[in-house]
Amino acid sequence: MLRLRRLVSHLALFVLAATACARPRPLNGPEVVGLPRAPEGMSKEAWVHAHAAYGRVRSEGYEPRSLLVVIDYSLPSNNRRLWVVNVGTNELLANDYVAHGSGSGGTWPTVFSNRTGSLQSSLGTFLTGNPFVGVRGLSLRLKGLESGINDRAWSRGIVLHGSPNVSEARAALGRVGRTEGCPAVPRESARKLVRLLEGGAVVFAWYPDTRFLARSEYLDRTVLPTVLESP
Repeated sequence: MLRLRRLVSHLALFVLAATACARPRPLNGPEVVGLPRAPEGMSKEAWVHAHAAYGRVRSEGYEPRSLLVVIDYSLPSNNRRLWVVNVGTNELLANDYVAHGSGSGGTWPTVFSNRTGSLQSSLGTFLTGNPFVGVRGLSLRLKGLESGINDRAWSRGIVLHGSPNVSEARAALGRVGRTEGCPAVPRESARKLVRLLEGGAVVFAWYPDTRFLARSEYLDRTVLPTVLESP
């Protein structure tokens, strides 16, 4: 009996290790059928899953605006990794820098959390709320829609706001600042973005985190089986 228990324990550890080592690979083919071309610089995975998330939000009875914000955390912070797209016309309305939480990593974020006090960014699908003026100026509240993934965003105070530590000049030096978990944008861009996105725009934050891929119900499940592989 003891030997059997040890065998089961070793098998469980093997499965967990294999899952932890799984990494998404790039989507095959130039584009995904039925979707317009992704904005320049954005990973195809982020684009495909962002559209799936937008569709899921609509199917759940929300009435989102025709604005989709994609934050691609698979890119480093010195890249312009935030896009705003009109999903009706596919018009690109903005492309800017955005910071991640200090607990998520350095220039390249690698870990994400829904936990209060983690200082980490959250992944997944959000809806924008109403703007307000806080300690960081005009800011935009974010409501996380995914249970266990980002649904504490509101209580954590995760908002879109401007920061002097996020700018093209700092990006050129590889010194974009980090936050307590908020997606901070250049201070000169904040007012325009907040006013553009207030009141029901969909925000999708992407990173190929294996737990996120396994748990999120807002992703394109027809694509995930072809994206996951073990090295």
